[in-house]
Amino acid sequence: MNLQTVKQRFGIIGRSTKLDQALSTATRVANTDLTVLITGESGVGKEVFSRIIHSLSARKHNNFIAINTGAIPSGTINSELFGHEKGSFTGATADRKGYFETVNGGTIFLDEIGEMPLDTQAYLLRVLETGEFIKVGSSKTQKTDVRIIAATNVDLQEKIKHGKFREDLFYRLNTVPIQVPSLRERREDIYMLFRKFATDFSEKYRSDTVHLDDKARQILENYPWPGNIRELKNVAEQVSVLAEDSFIDSEQLIQLIPNIIQRNLPILHTSDSSTNDFQEREILYKLLFDMKNDLNDLKGLIYELIKDNDLSVNDLSGVRSLLSSPRSDSHLEHLNHSKFNKDFSPEHSEYHSPSYNMNDSQPIIIPSHQGNQNNFTESEDLDEELSLMEMEKRFIKKALIKHNGKRKDAAEELGISERTLYRKIKEYELADKF
Repeated sequence: MNLQTVKQRFGIIGRSTKLDQALSTATRVANTDLTVLITGESGVGKEVFSRIIHSLSARKHNNFIAINTGAIPSGTINSELFGHEKGSFTGATADRKGYFETVNGGTIFLDEIGEMPLDTQAYLLRVLETGEFIKVGSSKTQKTDVRIIAATNVDLQEKIKHGKFREDLFYRLNTVPIQVPSLRERREDIYMLFRKFATDFSEKYRSDTVHLDDKARQILENYPWPGNIRELKNVAEQVSVLAEDSFIDSEQLIQLIPNIIQRNLPILHTSDSSTNDFQEREILYKLLFDMKNDLNDLKGLIYELIKDNDLSVNDLSGVRSLLSSPRSDSHLEHLNHSKFNKDFSPEHSEYHSPSYNMNDSQPIIIPSHQGNQNNFTESEDLDEELSLMEMEKRFIKKALIKHNGKRKDAAEELGISERTLYRKIKEYELADKF
């Protein structure tokens, strides 16, 4: 059976590639007994696909039942699915057959399978593996021949990671996966579906079929449709009932359905992780500001040493490139505008130097004023570790030392929460030291 025939038989409207792929998989797997897992957002029509699979299978003349497992209380779901014996629990006044017994030979569609309790998942796994089940309150094993089609609108693998869904059951259910596309993934089908719903409602309410102009149609197609086909059907019904005219422009559409122009864009929200990231940035900013202050103090100290030790500077171009603080600029002005003699005289209270070319690229030379004596101290450049993580670790360590290991006081000093400080101490392996 080709896809067009399937669409006509089951009232499927659309021409998108993703929809055709899902339908193609459903028709090919229908005539087997393989378990199928249908995934997709709420309102995309997952139950329709389960009915297509059943109707095209060899079980089509047997029973089909759709069960919303998320709507059945956890205390009664085992009884609903597998039945119970009289007196097995309070209120069990008679024997009861479960769905796996009454639908024997047919198909059971388990919707919202991700909401199924863990103990029920274990019973279902046994049915899938051996075809056996036990009624609640009974010790007798019964056989069943039921095809299971499951569906979910949540990520089951995420539930597995959090221990809320059995991994072995997931792989048994996921023998053949079918992904039903959302409405925003098949925008070319939106207006076609709207027209179909509008025609149906005009017949139901005995009114004229509503039509949209180009701009209203564009608004309809650009809406994200979080409720998918179910939401689109509701919109078509509202417009069909409330519209005073059969021809609707964009202004009338917005007036009838105000939220149709919403885009539901993602927004930033506060969470523990974002708060922690903000606090970590605060630590780094504070550290960098303190480093800047230390650098400015160091610049000032260099000029003080030059002045107090009667040193002369042959070139200031390198110094000029280092200056950024008002304090350093004042020292440079003092050095640059003072009148120097070529030969420095210790008795003078000011420096004396020849004129300087501030654009000269030669390195800074700070010689001694004492003749030919070479009083330079050899030094080497230190390639200091500039990793932000190392600086953050050093900053936290200093705060802990300052407050004698009192983490509450250290956290206040750093401007972060104690929780963040504890995490950082553990991350940087400082717990044994403080």
